[in-house]
This record gives sequence, structure tokens and C-alpha cells, in this order.
Amino acid sequence: MGKIEQRMDYFSVDPKAMKGLMEIEKYVAQSSLSKTIFELVKYRASQINGCAYCMDMHTKDALHEGETDQRLFVLSGWRDAPFYTDKERAALEWTEALTEISKNHITDDLYERVSQYFDEKELLALTMTIIGINGWNRLAIPFRSHVGDYQPGQR
Repeated sequence: MGKIEQRMDYFSVDPKAMKGLMEIEKYVAQSSLSKTIFELVKYRASQINGCAYCMDMHTKDALHEGETDQRLFVLSGWRDAPFYTDKERAALEWTEALTEISKNHITDDLYERVSQYFDEKELLALTMTIIGINGWNRLAIPFRSHVGDYQPGQR
């Protein structure tokens, strides 16, 4: 299997271009959103988008934070798996709806379900996490960020 060549190292080309996404990361890191939900959401959105770089990164980060292999292996089937909390399920449902927003209408019912588990500040942080990872996916995929070398703590 041949190595896939990176098209662009966007951080090197113009670090200023990354400032907005980096500010989202800082905002969420300072919020009360749990690290577990933060990593599950980032991994799930990256699965949907097919971003190998971000899937690699966020599985490693999740494991580093204490997540289990089993929960990561089964994440795309979270609806049928018994080992996610109701709050995590709400976050994953919100993630899927926002990641594929062109296919989904964000209904009042969905908003009310998710709002049962997240106060307004947490829901904003969750939403910003989803916005951020979708942005990172949209950089990593077209520019073919090199997959496999990332190690936790490198950000």
C-alpha cells in the first residue's frame, strides 16, 4: 500500500488562516463540556465525513483521555449499543444532525431532546465543537493531511 501524499500543509502555508478554528478549540476547552463528549463528537463527525486524519487523531486523543476501545469501535452504531449514556446519545444525535445539516431539518423535537441534557452554555459549546470539527475535516480531506503520525499532546 502506497503512502498518500499530502497536498498542502495548511498550518505552514498561512498560520493566520487557522486562527478562527484554533479560537473555537480554545473556547470549547475552557467550557464545561466533558472531554469524553468532546472526543466522541469529534470522532463521530469525522466518521461521517470520512476524514481519516481526524479519525486517527480523535481515537488517539479519546484513548489518551481514558475512553475504551469498545466504545470507539462501535461508535457508528451508537443507537444500538448499550454503553453510551443518555447525554452522550443526545450529543451524538445532535452531531449527526448538524454534520449532515443539508439532509436534516433541526426540528424542535430534536432541540428539546438535546436541551434536556445540556444547558445553554453546554449546548453552545457542543455546537461549536461540531462546527469546529467539520471545519477541520474540510481542511484535512482536500489537502490530504498525513494520517498516522499524530500523537496526543502535539496540538
